[in-house]
This record gives sequence, structure tokens and C-alpha cells, in this order.
Amino acid sequence: MTNAIAERIEGIQKFAGVTAREVAQLLGTTPETISRWRGGKTEPQPKMRDSLLQLEWLLSELAELYAPQEAHLWLFSPHKLLGGGRPVDLIERGETEQVLRIIAQLKDGAYA
Repeated sequence: MTNAIAERIEGIQKFAGVTAREVAQLLGTTPETISRWRGGKTEPQPKMRDSLLQLEWLLSELAELYAPQEAHLWLFSPHKLLGGGRPVDLIERGETEQVLRIIAQLKDGAYA
């Protein structure tokens, strides 16, 4: 039986070329917690599970625009569309909707 949470984490890592430590950073948890989830030793609490799924969705959207290494760079770089902020900082604060809006703008070709 496969671990659905482990599959989600692997998808996140694949989409954006991020490490397990960076997944933990993006979700506001520890690398040890990510390891326990991957191993099926524990399950994330509902709020954290929702954050994990939201992150997976966001990064799958980003993967439509960029290769994993480019997506990784995009996440950790300052952007004009964020007033010089970094997407990773917004994601860490749970403000994924703003990042998703910018990804949608990029997908639509509206960069202003």
C-alpha cells in the first residue's frame, strides 16, 4: 500500500526541485516531521494536510511554466509582481492565493 502523503511530498519535490528541508520550510514544519509523514509513521493534522495539498496545487501550476530548477529559482527570488517579495515568503505565511494569482497572470501572459 502506498502512502498518499508521501506521494504528495514527492510531487512537490518533483514540480519545483525542492528538498525535503525546503518542503518543511514552505509548510512551516520540521524536516523530521516531513520524514515521519513520508514513512507513514504519522499523518499531518487536517490544517497541515490542507496546506500540503495547497502547496502541491500551487507547484503543479508553476510546473506548467517552468522546469523544476527554474521553478525553484522562481520561488526563492524577489519579484516585481510581489513588490520585491519572494513567493516562498508568502507561502510560508500561508498567503498562497497571492502567489497563485501571479502564476495565473504569468500563464495568461499578463505580466503588468
